[in-house]
Amino acid sequence: MKLNERSLAFYATCDAPADNEGFLYKKGGRHAAYHRRWFVLRGNMLFYFEDAASREPVGVIILEGCTVELVEAAEEFAFAVRFAGARARTYVLAAESQAAMEGWVKALSRASFDYLRLVVRELERQLEAVRSGGAAPPRRPRALPPKENGCAVWSAEPAAAAAPAGATPGSRPGPEPPPLPPRRRASAPNGPLDSASFAQLHE
Repeated sequence: MKLNERSLAFYATCDAPADNEGFLYKKGGRHAAYHRRWFVLRGNMLFYFEDAASREPVGVIILEGCTVELVEAAEEFAFAVRFAGARARTYVLAAESQAAMEGWVKALSRASFDYLRLVVRELERQLEAVRSGGAAPPRRPRALPPKENGCAVWSAEPAAAAAPAGATPGSRPGPEPPPLPPRRRASAPNGPLDSASFAQLHE
């Protein structure tokens, strides 16, 4: 796929959610001064803009074959994106807080396709180990009966389960349901309360 400035600008400013974004201080290539730039991480591309409202990125860093590490610099919370090779450039960036620095280092370390390839290989290895061993993931014991609409369902076992000896037809195994509350006894019809007036009942 060929990339040009227009396609990169569209990808950098599209409506899709970014993997990470925020202000970072970027050290100049030829000068030691730091410039505050708005950075946007999408996939393995790190775009940076003049400010958050800019629609055209100033530059882009392709995060392939790089390492992200903490460095000692004039700015606090600094880290570097290093590429292998004698003439490869090192990008020195600085966050505005410890939490922001940790978030950026973690996001940039996971942005390359090399990292995703390692993750996929590890997942494939775990899947193959499960298939070869025939071990199924452990099931969580059910300490309490399940709920439906906020109420406990005491007979939630399948209907095909074998009923214990002496059980009545249609009964299901499981814990015994709680006893029903006693019904209130209604007053006898045509009793003394039926013929009393409201004032007498009030008294």
